[in-house]
Amino acid sequence: MANCTLCKEDIKPEEGQLIWRGDDCRIMLVNDSDLPGFCRVIWNQHVVEMTDLTYSEREHLMTLVFAVEETMRHVMHPDKINVASLGNMVSHIHWHIIPRYKDDAFFPGTAWSKRTQETPEAVLVFRKQKMTELSSAIKAAIAGLA
Repeated sequence: MANCTLCKEDIKPEEGQLIWRGDDCRIMLVNDSDLPGFCRVIWNQHVVEMTDLTYSEREHLMTLVFAVEETMRHVMHPDKINVASLGNMVSHIHWHIIPRYKDDAFFPGTAWSKRTQETPEAVLVFRKQKMTELSSAIKAAIAGLA
């Protein structure tokens, strides 16, 4: 679809960076200064709902989502990981995988809630440094799936 932000192939640096791309899906690291490590797994074709996919496509997509979640747990050491597929604003299949911490800006609300606190700058710097390791670890995890 011409107006779908997830159908476009180019990713602007302010939006994030592409970590991995396969024939059906891609994984991007979202540029979110409040939630370092926030990733999206995006279905490449414009498809609206999970039930529009075949069973094997669903399994493939969720295998990638779980690989990102598991890798994020080991690299980022969050207190919790939020996994969400909303699509209210962008009706194109994509999953958000978000490391959450008790000191993040939105805790205990969702990543789209109003800020409730300020995360210490030193903590954010440390988490941003871990993002480089996260990207490499996600690529390795996916390579191990084959």
